[in-house]
Amino acid sequence: MNWEGLLLGFSAFLIIGLCHPLVAKLEYYKGKKSWYLLFFPGLAFLIISFFTGETLSVIFGIIAFALFWSTIEIFKQHERVLKGQAKRNPNRNYDR
Repeated sequence: MNWEGLLLGFSAFLIIGLCHPLVAKLEYYKGKKSWYLLFFPGLAFLIISFFTGETLSVIFGIIAFALFWSTIEIFKQHERVLKGQAKRNPNRNYDR
């Protein structure tokens, strides 16, 4: 029996599930200027995925693109905060 598909599916589910609260926390504490904390590790995981074995390469690729997507979501989360659809940090000043 081949468990690789199940492992990759579960890994994707877990990675995406971890990125969602990460975006919310980063925007809350650091703001939209924290995009580089997601983009550059994503770039590193993308490069690493080229030099690893089959299954690990796929997992690193999933991490890379989940982090790239989260980079975009940081800016969208900031807009949601400005519209009142997401939690605002009272200790921060929000600029447009």
